[in-house]
Amino acid sequence: MQYARKIENVRFGQERALYGSRDLYLSGCRFEGEEDGESAVKECENIRADGCYMDLRYPFWHVRGLEINGCEMTVNCRAALWYDENVRIADSVLNGIKAFRECKNVIMENVTAVSPEFGWKCENFSVGHCKIVSQYAFFESSGIEAEDLDFEGKYSFQYVRNAAFRNSTFRTKDAFWHSKNVTVADSVIEGEYLGWYSEGLTLIRCRIKGTQPLCYCKNLKLIDCTTEDCELAFEYSDVEADIKGGILSVKNPTSGTITADGIGNIVITDDSVYPVKAVIKTR
Repeated sequence: MQYARKIENVRFGQERALYGSRDLYLSGCRFEGEEDGESAVKECENIRADGCYMDLRYPFWHVRGLEINGCEMTVNCRAALWYDENVRIADSVLNGIKAFRECKNVIMENVTAVSPEFGWKCENFSVGHCKIVSQYAFFESSGIEAEDLDFEGKYSFQYVRNAAFRNSTFRTKDAFWHSKNVTVADSVIEGEYLGWYSEGLTLIRCRIKGTQPLCYCKNLKLIDCTTEDCELAFEYSDVEADIKGGILSVKNPTSGTITADGIGNIVITDDSVYPVKAVIKTR
């Protein structure tokens, strides 16, 4: 990519320091200072930032074509990337709240993000070899592809649509609530109340740990999964599940087939408000 202008080792502290710039390469620049200016790179196009330090609010808004490499965004760098399109960020650290919002076509590789409310309402978001700590991460986002994601935080991936996760670890709670068309493969999911109200959630060769998982689901599939501490699972769910090993207890599944090596307790209650027609069997 060709850039019309290159700026190296310059400090920017003022408001909208580079507003409306085009074809700009920033190297070793610092966005900080007592001027406390915000929105440094706003309404810009074709921007590259290498080895930059950001300590001010809202640095990249409405940017079309953005590449970020080896940069650090501090806790003061809140709402760092909003309304951007065609973004690639690699080998960087994001520490401010609300790091991504309403962005399209994002590729994130080898990034560590500690950011409450990360990635809301984004489209086409690729994640590779990243660590994310966040609450309500990727709320109402779609088109997520993730490989080797290390995730920690409550209430994650709620209302997510059309997503695939592979070889990842989730330490979470209330994950994938109301999600649609999501596949998780070869991953570890630790947390309570997994996947309630989901539709088209498929778990393949996953290790699932935590109480009361996968209730009120439609078109739920578990393929060669294992469970730990899972009790009162599948309440009012339409489920096809093949579980290696045992499961502590199953409660009032509405339809489908649940197969496991062992089931500690099958709970079918008289006060069920929906018909319980699932087939439950052990090998």
